[in-house]
Amino acid sequence: MANETYETTCCVAGGGPAGMMLGYLLARAGVAVTVLEKHNDFFRDFRGDTVHPSTMELMYELGILEDFLKVPHQKLETVGGIYGDFAFRVGDFRYVPTHCKFVALMPQWDFLNFLAGKAKQFPAFNLRMKYEAVDLVRDGGRIAGVAAQTPEGPVQIRADLVVGCDGRHSITRQAAHFEVQEFGVPIDVLWFRISRTTNDPEQLLGNLNYGKALILIPRDDYFQAGLIIPKGSFGEIQREGLDVFRNLVRRIAPYLGDRVEELKDWEQVKLLSVQINRLRQWHRPGLLCIGDAAHAMSPAGGVGINLAIQDAVATANLLAGPLREGRVTEAMLAQLQRRREFPTRVTQFMQVNAHRALQHIFQTSGPAKAPWQLKAAVRIPGLQHVMARVVGVGVRPEHIRGARKRQACDGQYIKRLAVGVGLVAAGAVLAARLLRSSARRRYAEAPGVGSRS
Repeated sequence: MANETYETTCCVAGGGPAGMMLGYLLARAGVAVTVLEKHNDFFRDFRGDTVHPSTMELMYELGILEDFLKVPHQKLETVGGIYGDFAFRVGDFRYVPTHCKFVALMPQWDFLNFLAGKAKQFPAFNLRMKYEAVDLVRDGGRIAGVAAQTPEGPVQIRADLVVGCDGRHSITRQAAHFEVQEFGVPIDVLWFRISRTTNDPEQLLGNLNYGKALILIPRDDYFQAGLIIPKGSFGEIQREGLDVFRNLVRRIAPYLGDRVEELKDWEQVKLLSVQINRLRQWHRPGLLCIGDAAHAMSPAGGVGINLAIQDAVATANLLAGPLREGRVTEAMLAQLQRRREFPTRVTQFMQVNAHRALQHIFQTSGPAKAPWQLKAAVRIPGLQHVMARVVGVGVRPEHIRGARKRQACDGQYIKRLAVGVGLVAAGAVLAARLLRSSARRRYAEAPGVGSRS
């Protein structure tokens, strides 16, 4: 069968947060855009579900915040955890300079369906489900479209610009032979569901004990639970058996009690191999990668979705006009990378150092005892507000061009945020060093260690 060929101005490969937001914004600006999604729907469990204040501020600027908040969600106003038997809080979103002073916990499929519904109101928007991007179409030295596989056979979507938004396993970036810079990550995450009761601790994201960390993201009637483990250790955990796994989860979070028995099969446990990487160059003539396709993020802080959406906003701001006029240049694509690479680098730097600190928890298999450095740090005045701004608003937040703005996001705020980011980054490095020093000291003091030297 000969390939069917379609034409559009911009072809977006991937219907995730970056792709759907970009499609919506370009269509809103009058740019003919086709978004390709390889699945029949958006229902995929164990994806990021944290919609941060920065993203909801964009909804306000677009005039759709009220509708967004009608979609079922839970509010997270503070972020904390338990280190051994020490409960602590690290972020308080109630003071961020945005309209929504909380993180919205919303299943990603609901979020994507919401964006798709809004985008379909614009005639320029075209969403094609079950269209899987499998290659790029080339015209000389330029990318001229996407080759896709559909239930009806292969097709080509030719476009002035292709934007790769197809995630960390991006076909578009593989087909373009982009160079990927990898940053070693010492952890993986095992995702699973476990039921939730009204007596469970509120707004609790982290339980650190017995050489592991358990994340509990509250949904309506269950937790999306994530057990952080040393990278590559899932096979060993499986060999030890499901009973050992259930007992480990219960030991880290005793209040879960018999609910751990809901885990009856390893099929209920999904492995996320955590990666932190980014492309050295995000573009080729006729092609741009954004979101996870350009920079895979760790789930730490739940910032991946929101950073991808910020990429989409910056892309629409910069390229909507040139796309309408048929004058997109590679220099414009390079300008977009320069703008978005800075917040990517800062966020990944903080994530890498947070992982280094976390890695030292793995060195203790018994009950954890919170170090004095942590107890002192969480008492620093204003730290919770700074952390909330760094996580909830981010570095260099984008705004919808031509939309209503909030005056709080002025130059003084940017300066304060920059100082806050510097303090958090320095704190992450210091924490990693202190924990490493503490771990070495405990090892040296262990019985029999000194006699070996």
